[in-house]
Amino acid sequence: MSEVGRPFPLVIAAPSGAGKTSLANALVERHDDVIFSISATTRPRRARERAGKDYHFVSDQEFDRMIAAGEFLEWAIVHGRRYGTPRGGVQDALERGHIVVLDIDVQGARQVRRAFTDAVLVFVLPPSAGELVRRLTGRGSEPDEEVSNRLRVARQELPAAAEFDYVIVNDDFERAVQALEAIVLAERHRVRRAECLAGTLEALDVELEGILARRR
Repeated sequence: MSEVGRPFPLVIAAPSGAGKTSLANALVERHDDVIFSISATTRPRRARERAGKDYHFVSDQEFDRMIAAGEFLEWAIVHGRRYGTPRGGVQDALERGHIVVLDIDVQGARQVRRAFTDAVLVFVLPPSAGELVRRLTGRGSEPDEEVSNRLRVARQELPAAAEFDYVIVNDDFERAVQALEAIVLAERHRVRRAECLAGTLEALDVELEGILARRR
């Protein structure tokens, strides 16, 4: 995606199992100007996860230190574990001209919206409750009790979709990725992000004035 306006944080939230992380990964992989904000978490690392790439896996003591030092843009307790977005990484990426994807929960999305008023919030929905259950149980990484807990949390989170800027139903993965790409492209072209718009309009006006003068 070519740069038009200034970059922004792109928050992607969803009930667990809706596919937000897969969508976020696909967006980052396909576009050089879009990067991931890597969250810190106190939960254990899963088998296929890599420290420093998927998450910064930290102890409860280290998480406490980061909170006390004001290092988090947002943090929340999700399914009994703490997750947080390091503030410095997001700010540095924005200054370098990157759109920063935050794969976080509803609580975190609200905190980011307060910190960055121009953040773009996208809520991902599963196509059905049955499909959500299938995706959660298909992971094979959580016991039945944990799956039930995630479904209860999903019921609490779903009403928050109305607070977001966009909603994507992840029924077909490729179509959902394309919808996410369309959102990013449209947001790049918002007038309020066009920092050089005044200069561009002035230059065009000067050119047109010269053209009209020559046509007299």
